[in-house]
Amino acid sequence: MSKKNSDDTVAASGTVTTFGYGTARATPDLMRVTISIETRASKVALAYGQAGERVAAVTSSLRSDGVPGPDIATSGLSVRTETVWLEGGGSKITGYLASTDLTVILRDIGETADPGPATIIANCVDAGGDDVRLGGLNLSFADQESLLARARDAAWDNALAKAEQYAGRARRTLGPVIEITENTASAPPATPRLMAVSAPMNEAYGAAPVPVELGESEISATLRATWHLA
Repeated sequence: MSKKNSDDTVAASGTVTTFGYGTARATPDLMRVTISIETRASKVALAYGQAGERVAAVTSSLRSDGVPGPDIATSGLSVRTETVWLEGGGSKITGYLASTDLTVILRDIGETADPGPATIIANCVDAGGDDVRLGGLNLSFADQESLLARARDAAWDNALAKAEQYAGRARRTLGPVIEITENTASAPPATPRLMAVSAPMNEAYGAAPVPVELGESEISATLRATWHLA
């Protein structure tokens, strides 16, 4: 084979590979809240029973505010001893701590929600009293796939623009796509701004709703694409 033909074969078999990155942003429409109950008593059965009463009060409040049973789940349950260290060595049991966690999904969290998430959470604090702890809040999307599709489109456009630029600089044109490899990842949700929740001061004062700012969250997509060069 002549040198010219060899060079033509190399040129004809050329490829270009680029990486594309794209994101899609939206306001979260799904909220997961962790509500914990902690009760202390001198006996195991008493602490356990008090925890059950508080949990029942909180779940009753949630159902009264329209949260369906399938969206309320117990995610933790424990009873442990509380001790103090005695002078001279050894320890003494001073009581028992019963704790349980509820994971609650709130699906109606927009501005028109009635009651809104802030009110629902405040009602839980009011129902459970001083034994309630708010363990965490996570914002996400009910239809994450549609948002991911937008991120994929943006990633493809990004990769294609790079490939066309490189092909143009090489005085070539893009041919058929040889391979596409995708890597998707959800960016951490926007952290809501929360004020401290105060327990009821007395029976006449319930827990005031704390504003929950939804902000925006994003989902990203990354891909690697390879084209033939014509």
